[in-house]
Amino acid sequence: MTATVSKSQLAYRTIKERISDGSYSPGYRLVLGRIAEELGVSAVPVREAIRLLEAEGLVQFERNVGAQVAMLDPTEYQVTMQTLALVEGFATAVSAPHMTPDDVARARAINDAMALTLEHFDPATFTRLNLDFHAVLFESCPNPHVLDLVHRGWARMRALRESTFSFVPGRARESVQEHAELLDLIESGADALELELAARNHRLRTLDAFLAHYGAPDGVPTSSTTGEGER
Repeated sequence: MTATVSKSQLAYRTIKERISDGSYSPGYRLVLGRIAEELGVSAVPVREAIRLLEAEGLVQFERNVGAQVAMLDPTEYQVTMQTLALVEGFATAVSAPHMTPDDVARARAINDAMALTLEHFDPATFTRLNLDFHAVLFESCPNPHVLDLVHRGWARMRALRESTFSFVPGRARESVQEHAELLDLIESGADALELELAARNHRLRTLDAFLAHYGAPDGVPTSSTTGEGER
């Protein structure tokens, strides 16, 4: 019994981690036999793990398909991204004066690593590096309440198990270029409002790529980037 529970926990942790990091993207078919063989266990503990993940809303069963990673809620994704664009844009702007040359160099190195992933694109790796990059830009935010909201937004994005780059890989190349432009603004000592809008619009362009793929949910205002002179 203990061995069975242990194997179930192993399968549960493995599948959940892969869902969380994007290795198993929304709609990914969970083939029990394949997972069991990979983990060196029977199908029984894998089935138990999938049932637990179904109860958590991470897995769903479809007729004639079987178990698959649950699809995200487009409305929840949209409102989360819109909120994150606002708070992260502000956090990035007020962080900039506190960033050191070493911070900027570290961010550039991360962005260079992101660029290297583009040739043989791996959405999970790109998404992880993307968070690392943005963390450098917003972690120096002197307002702890705003910083907490940014952390909550990123945590919610992870809970949604969604990487836009999985569906619109072309957005990844644009994102790397926009990262470089953000760093240029920071190094040049750009006006706080200009930097805030650039960071906000960078986030909203990723949302726009998602909406172009999925279509805008009913009842939620669509995303549109803010003009340079607008607040």
